[in-house]
Amino acid sequence: MSAIPTPPARESFRFSHHQSIGLVFLCTLFGVAAQYLIKTSANALTVLTIEALLTNWALWLGLAMYGISTGLLILALRDGELSLLYPVISLTYVWVTILSVTVFNESINIFKIAGITVICLGVALLGKGDSRS
Repeated sequence: MSAIPTPPARESFRFSHHQSIGLVFLCTLFGVAAQYLIKTSANALTVLTIEALLTNWALWLGLAMYGISTGLLILALRDGELSLLYPVISLTYVWVTILSVTVFNESINIFKIAGITVICLGVALLGKGDSRS
């Protein structure tokens, strides 16, 4: 009896260092879209019922955006350094603050500006201290 031949193993696609960073950056944009949609859906809720939640398309689309963001993060983390990639996600706070000020007319003060500056500097410093450089 002959053995059943097995197909050759396929090599899975791997992301480069820069592609992994790009994927995480894309995660931050999907995170901002998710926050926008969830905030919009919360503003539209006049009564909090199961039916209102189940029929709120912006809420479900926002949750889907979080799902996409998580999927991209999984792909990026497979090939990238956790200590470098995960702090890039903090850029979501920067984008959300900018969005909240420009779209939702929320206020910004010196402390928010300082926080955004610290986040951006921190991410930049982590990128400079990359062990692959």
